[in-house]
Amino acid sequence: MTYCVAMRLNHSLIFMSDTRTNAGVDNFASTRKMFTFGVPGERSITIMTAGNLATTQALISLLRERTEAADDRDPGILNQPTMFQVARLVGSTLREVISYSTPEGQQSSDAFSASVIVGGQIKGGAPTVFLVYPEGNFIEISEDTPFFQIGETKYGKPILVRAFGPEMSTEDALKLLLVSFDSTVKSNLSVAPPFDVHVYDNDSFDQTSISRIEIDDPAYQAISSGWGQALKEALDGLPAYKI
Repeated sequence: MTYCVAMRLNHSLIFMSDTRTNAGVDNFASTRKMFTFGVPGERSITIMTAGNLATTQALISLLRERTEAADDRDPGILNQPTMFQVARLVGSTLREVISYSTPEGQQSSDAFSASVIVGGQIKGGAPTVFLVYPEGNFIEISEDTPFFQIGETKYGKPILVRAFGPEMSTEDALKLLLVSFDSTVKSNLSVAPPFDVHVYDNDSFDQTSISRIEIDDPAYQAISSGWGQALKEALDGLPAYKI
């Protein structure tokens, strides 16, 4: 399992993903789930993946191969004129990988399914984010849906719904995301640090603001312990319910 979130603020896009993969209760490993494609000054694209690891790795490998291939190969991400076309390309490639991976005669491709978040900006267009489903179709982020989640979403969603605002500063948005991720980590062993983070400032077409938050990061530990204490204090301050 995994947990990835992308949110759109008034001034930036923020992407965060965990890195844990598992093949059983006692077999954990770390794998990157955030990938970037870009041309400095022209485009910046970030992709996050959740689902079958073989499928997601094949998807990223195929996208990179077609980006670096000869001109007579299928068009790559760096050739697409808009983010909408990028989302279409990612969706069709994901559908291709899942179809290829499904054994002949198998009735369902669920075992090979994956979901993808793809976001960024291409010069001439606005920064945006898309959620791509295993079937290859997708939806775009909006004012009514200002963030997307994939993977183990249920534990971290309540804090995002209650506290997110597009006017938030980058620092407050990162704090909110860390609370959301920490809530998920505390509830599900299949999600864990380190966390990969990409902060994309609108119209920068830059991919340098990418970092990794380790489990012993002092700021993360302070947020984790502080949030737990704040919840206890808030609960103690609520009126008792008597039957």
